[in-house]
Amino acid sequence: MKKIFDYLDCLEEELISLRRDIHQYPELGFTEYKTSKKIFNYLKGLGLEVDMVCDTGVIGLLDCGEGPTIALRADIDALPIVEETDFEYKSKIEGVMHACGHDGHTAILLITAKLLVKFKNLLKGKVKFIFQPAEEGPGGAKPLIDAGVLEQPRVDKIFGLHIEEGIETGVIGVQPKEASAAADELDILIKGKGGHASASHQGVDAIVVAGQVITSLQTIVSRQINPHSRVVISLGKIKGGYKRNVIADKVEISGTVRTTNPEVRRTLPKRIEELVRGVTLSQRADYSLDYNFGYPVLLNSTTLLKEVEDDIVSNPLINRLKYLSLPSMGAEDFAYYLKKVPGVFFRLGAGESSRDYYPGHHPKFTFDERALKIGVGLFVSLVLGQLD
Repeated sequence: MKKIFDYLDCLEEELISLRRDIHQYPELGFTEYKTSKKIFNYLKGLGLEVDMVCDTGVIGLLDCGEGPTIALRADIDALPIVEETDFEYKSKIEGVMHACGHDGHTAILLITAKLLVKFKNLLKGKVKFIFQPAEEGPGGAKPLIDAGVLEQPRVDKIFGLHIEEGIETGVIGVQPKEASAAADELDILIKGKGGHASASHQGVDAIVVAGQVITSLQTIVSRQINPHSRVVISLGKIKGGYKRNVIADKVEISGTVRTTNPEVRRTLPKRIEELVRGVTLSQRADYSLDYNFGYPVLLNSTTLLKEVEDDIVSNPLINRLKYLSLPSMGAEDFAYYLKKVPGVFFRLGAGESSRDYYPGHHPKFTFDERALKIGVGLFVSLVLGQLD
């Protein structure tokens, strides 16, 4: 084991360099053409079998003979954010930034592949390296799965990670079961009747009705859902009206609905529609409602987590495995893989306790680059534990 981590020490400079290079040239979901080309060429240079999937997805395969197949996944896309850092390696693409650590995830998986190729004589089985586009949207995991990424050879177990600046470097966080919330999309159109503001009784004011709908929707969470179930209804956009003296005939409302309970999730569209129907009916208005199911709840395999616990805590790079009591209410499309095969999604601590960090999706987001080597070490320990 020592020779593996000694070699990883030698790769740390390359690891950081890879991350910074990727950071400078971010690309949005399903347009990661330059990023995927870099990944493809790097994996080819290691002698791996490499395929392109769904235009910008890259799959590498390390075949070490008979045995199970373990998959490791990294997301490769960036966000439509103008970077506001002063790093020399800041984004060179206007309006696009790696503001969630996916550049780090990609670099971690590339160096993991390089290290495992070096020590492939220790492995019995196969390792599939999944570089996935569009995690930030519209979602790359499901199209990759539909394209057969978990087949030929069939994946037996899968692992992923996410850089977390809110967890101290050296700590690996994990939720034992529910790790990330489902995130669904809600669009409501309130249909009123226009008119002059001086004769509001002749119209049906869609703005007033929309206000009642917005307020009433929160009573679903506070009064209709078990308080031990986590549900968040957030309405992030409202659009309506023409002029100060005109009664609005329509208002558009858009938002998200998040929950960590799959059973509660199934009931929410019906409850929301019943409420909207009741409010609009009482005000002589009408409505239309679109409810679209997005990423599902991310459910880690508790059994597999217990199985790999010793591999993690015995890793010399990892200070502690921390079981997190609360799931993230953010969504993560790694959840789709876990609906097909057992797996675990980890939180890679990447924050120094002596400084504050901007959160993910912030234009000044960054993280402690010392965590990159720890991420590689985590992946390597998991693979060795399964295939050694």
